[in-house]
Amino acid sequence: MSGTAGPNEGVISLPGVYLEESDNFDISLRRFKKQVEKAGILSELKKRQHYEKPSVMRKKKKAAARKRLLKKMRKINQM
Repeated sequence: MSGTAGPNEGVISLPGVYLEESDNFDISLRRFKKQVEKAGILSELKKRQHYEKPSVMRKKKKAAARKRLLKKMRKINQM
């Protein structure tokens, strides 16, 4: 592989909603908010707001995995 960037390398695709004159603003705003949530922009912004050491990131990742596992085990035991 060469060291050059690909055609889409570094390109950020932001969500957008195109409005027509007949479109309701509230519905369009709701669609935009849903696209922003799906793209994960706000959660990424919150993560990058402050520097987090790699060791702290690993601890959080491990804790989240444990939480998911416990939740899955609780769900299985309820059946």
